[in-house]
Amino acid sequence: VIIFYEDRNFQGRSYECSSDCADMSSYLSRCHSCRVERGCFMVYDRTNFMGNQYFLRRGEYADYMSMMGMNDCIKSCRMIPMHRGTYRMRIYERENFGGQMYELMDDCDNIMDRYRMSNCMSCHVMDGHWLMYEQPHYRGRMMYMRPGEYRNLMNMGMGNMRFMSMRRIMESYN
Repeated sequence: VIIFYEDRNFQGRSYECSSDCADMSSYLSRCHSCRVERGCFMVYDRTNFMGNQYFLRRGEYADYMSMMGMNDCIKSCRMIPMHRGTYRMRIYERENFGGQMYELMDDCDNIMDRYRMSNCMSCHVMDGHWLMYEQPHYRGRMMYMRPGEYRNLMNMGMGNMRFMSMRRIMESYN
């Protein structure tokens, strides 16, 4: 469960959400703070789960815009289902599952150091939910990856973003 507030410090009108919401504007005219009571969520600065993405776990975000460097309000959110069991993802050097392939079952803080890979252009998430980051050591912009095939990561609305580290979204993040 996540509660969004129009103003900083949990002030103004609020909207409680426990599932995906593609367009928050029908509930709030703006959103400047939120409180995650249970679970994990991705929030987006554009409607329909587009634009910059931010991962939120249980906690209070009194002024998330300055905390995360967000330059716009939250416009949509996606609940991340909890996963129990193994985590598996294949990453590929080129789009359409081309080039070198490596299978991950745990976090990777730097694909260049671990695999001598300069970029990850496509991936196949078999098990679990993952966050991919544009910089090593889980820094920079991120993208939420749920099970499925991603043939071209450049065509996912994040511009010319490269992915250099990956992390599992685990139960312990609650």
